[in-house]
Formats: sequence, structure tokens, C-alpha cells
Amino acid sequence: MSNENGTKVIHGRTPESAVMLANVKRAMALTAALNRLTFDDAGEVRALFSELIGKEVDESFVLIPPFYTAGGNEIRVGHNVFVNQNCTFYDLGGLDIGDDVMIGPNVSIITIGHPLEPSQRRAITIGKPIVIKRNVWIATGATIVGGVTVGENSVVAAGSVVTKNVPPNSLVGGNPARVIRMIGDN
Repeated sequence: MSNENGTKVIHGRTPESAVMLANVKRAMALTAALNRLTFDDAGEVRALFSELIGKEVDESFVLIPPFYTAGGNEIRVGHNVFVNQNCTFYDLGGLDIGDDVMIGPNVSIITIGHPLEPSQRRAITIGKPIVIKRNVWIATGATIVGGVTVGENSVVAAGSVVTKNVPPNSLVGGNPARVIRMIGDN
């Protein structure tokens, strides 16, 4: 079930958790096939990724395997999106990637989490949406957690952990990521 800010709460041993598990199994099979492909298999990569997300991606989409996800059906990608190798997208909360986005290798975009209370951790999965706006560059090894919007034209520095919204036209870095400076063409 979702609330007004898009957060999904899934309790264990429910019909919703059974659907989530079925999606994970489906994603594991599709990503295993995708991860056997190479850079030269771009058309097949696009076809399998399209099947994974349930919507055809255009010819400008490039993904270099391997790639990992725990669902895939909540991922939406725009035009001219580049995803480098060894990225992980956990999309239960919804992952919206705008046009002209570049995602470096070893990036983790994780919309899911669990309650802090020890007695609830294994019983509840929480999904919060992530929105990556147009023309964003997410550099090597960055992690973005649920509930975050990365503003248009922004850069997430290598190794950063993004836990809060990123303003448009900014460079953020660190753990937790903070604004280093504003950017733009002069």
C-alpha cells in the first residue's frame, strides 16, 4: 500500500509480499540473461531491459552489463540514458530516471529499506521513490537512497551517499552528500 508521498509499506506474509517475491524471482531470471551479454549486444540488452521494466526503451538507451535489480517493474527511463557496468537499482518505491542521465559504474540506487525497530526489520519492507531529473551525472560508486530527488543538471560526486534532495545545477559529494558548489555553463 502507498501513502500520499509515494511511500510503499509491504508487510511480510501478505499477498503484497508474495507479489514482491514473484517480481524478485522474475528480475533475477531476466538479469541473469542480460548479464551474459556483452557491450556488442546492445540491441539484446535493450530488449531484455525493456522486458524487465515492462516498457520499451528507445535506441539511445545504453546499459553495460552486469546489472542488478530486485524487481525492475518500477523503473522508468527517459531518452539518451547511459548506465555503466555493475549498477544496482532496487526499485520497489519507484525509480524515475529522466532524459540525458549518465550513471557511472558501481552506482547503487536503492528505494527500499526497513524499519529501525529490531522487531519490525524482517517483517516490513518500505519503498520510497527516487527521481533523477534531466541531464544528471551520477559518478562512480555513488549510492542514492529512497525518498530523494536529484535536481536537473546536477552531479553526484564519486563515492557519495545521497540521503537528501539534491538542488538543480549543483555538485554534491561526501557521506552524507552535501552541496559543494553550484554548477552551470557560463
